[in-house]
Amino acid sequence: MKLLHVIGSMNPNTGGPCQGVRNLAMRTLEMGNTVDVVCLDDPRSEYLAKDNFQIHALGKSRGPWGYHPALRPWLKKNLAHFDAIILNGLWQYQGYVLSKLAQHPKMPPYFIYAHGMLDPWFQNTPERRLKSIRNRFYWMLVEQHVVCHAAAVLFTCAEEMRLASETFRPYRPKRQINVGYGITKPPEYNSRMADVFAQKCPDLKGRPYFLFLGRIHPKKGVDLLIKAYSALCRLNNNPQLPKLVIAGPGLETDYGQAMQKLAVEICPPQSVFWPGMLAGDAKWGALYNCEVFVLPSHQENFGIAVVETLSCGRPVLISDQVNIWREIKDSGAALVQANSVAGTTRLLFDWMSLPAEAKLNMTAKAKPCFQDYFSNESACRKLLAAIG
Repeated sequence: MKLLHVIGSMNPNTGGPCQGVRNLAMRTLEMGNTVDVVCLDDPRSEYLAKDNFQIHALGKSRGPWGYHPALRPWLKKNLAHFDAIILNGLWQYQGYVLSKLAQHPKMPPYFIYAHGMLDPWFQNTPERRLKSIRNRFYWMLVEQHVVCHAAAVLFTCAEEMRLASETFRPYRPKRQINVGYGITKPPEYNSRMADVFAQKCPDLKGRPYFLFLGRIHPKKGVDLLIKAYSALCRLNNNPQLPKLVIAGPGLETDYGQAMQKLAVEICPPQSVFWPGMLAGDAKWGALYNCEVFVLPSHQENFGIAVVETLSCGRPVLISDQVNIWREIKDSGAALVQANSVAGTTRLLFDWMSLPAEAKLNMTAKAKPCFQDYFSNESACRKLLAAIG
């Protein structure tokens, strides 16, 4: 099968969807299929040179809609080369173009990987009120047609599929399919990973640490984590209390700057570390060696970093707004609470209160949870079966 992924950007800094494309593409290729990607990136971007599948970078898009005049002509010229098209994400020019080409005589079926973009959180959170109004108008004018012309909308878990039906009206997809999602197995651990990570956080000096790894963004609940960690430090005088590592892009944003200031104001000196975005050995070193991973997100469709942590054999502390929380909790590899300061504080206190044997038990269940629910091979087979 010849597949074309359409996505706004393959820049790793943009978050999970592009990493999801990479994960799926690698396994899809191994299964004997052809994978191409068309994106709106500068073709000279360094991050495009590391992939082993064909990427057609048409140039940097314009504005928040992601417009680029070359996309429609490129698609019309190349449609006949593919058996199916997978649109990654919504609300962008790419979806509008595909819906307009739906009646083209050479157009193969297109499928939408929603990547959580139909979650009601985006419409209901007070901070997004103006965007919510804009989205409702855009849904009526454009996006409902993107959805109804697609062969199917694909979801990464049952919770995402359930929530999608609550957000907009009219909502009339031809089909909805829970195909799951997966990642490739992590590289085997070696001491170099720890060394490279240590170079990013030299003042950590081998101490145990809680790890947050993701975009420094309001949706991720970084403020909740800092406030919860501050409460833990005030009420727990244990000198061996784990430090807090908050790793990811976004330190230069207004929110990122505010979070660093907050940590200085309410947390003990030299207790919170900000190494920035971690990749390669530094990322794997951080994951393999953390005491536990923490994500108090307000909305998380899948959480690739959560699953990567499980694949490294480490347990996770997550909010009940991470859509895969049920699978992980039922496997015994997670503690779960509400996405609030109180809930996040309870996560940290509950973890610290666990006996050593209980922590080891949770740790032992992390990798089997990954293998049972989130392996790339299973996700690829379900995807290919859905679009075949």
